[in-house]
Amino acid sequence: MNREKIYEKLTEVFRDVFDEEDITISDGTTAADIEDWDSLSHITLLSSVEDEFGIKFDMKAVQGLKNVGAMVDLIEASVK
Repeated sequence: MNREKIYEKLTEVFRDVFDEEDITISDGTTAADIEDWDSLSHITLLSSVEDEFGIKFDMKAVQGLKNVGAMVDLIEASVK
């Protein structure tokens, strides 16, 4: 799956989790950029991403995520 397709699916996940149809994400998007992105919604987001892409994140890898670009990299590596 290429990055563009990952972003399409990931954008929908973000919109569902944060209940905001206007959310746009990019490589540099962080929790500070999305109003309701707190620790609880982060867990919901990760779970939803796992479900959407049929993957299971390694918790050590997840702890190192700094932005959406890093999440996309992790997804891309997991869905090959």
